[in-house]
Amino acid sequence: QVQLVDSGGGLVQAGDSLRLSCAASGGTFSYLSMGWFRQAPGKEREFVAAINWNGNRAYYQDSLKGRFTISRDNDEKMVHLQMNSLKPEDTAVYYCAADRHTPVGRSWYNPGEYDYWGKGTLVTVSS
Repeated sequence: QVQLVDSGGGLVQAGDSLRLSCAASGGTFSYLSMGWFRQAPGKEREFVAAINWNGNRAYYQDSLKGRFTISRDNDEKMVHLQMNSLKPEDTAVYYCAADRHTPVGRSWYNPGEYDYWGKGTLVTVSS
């Protein structure tokens, strides 16, 4: 059983940066595909970014490319989401997720594909 603890959220101003982190325990981290999702009030959970097992392939929501960067450290069992030039519309609870398998195609973007979830960390961006 994999446990995920996501952290790093907070209240920032538009244009600021934040780095979210997700610490994994249990299981073999290097076997896991990892992702970040977010959910704003009154909205469905949406894909943010994902990364494959060794970090050489990353996927992003099109609208976030260039501002957000996902990375992982298999030795530390961590995955990070660097968020730059934050906007008020980035306000949401951000969730780390892990998939025991390697998603195929559009599955990377589907929250139903992922097996394990963190409890979320709140990011609030003020204008």
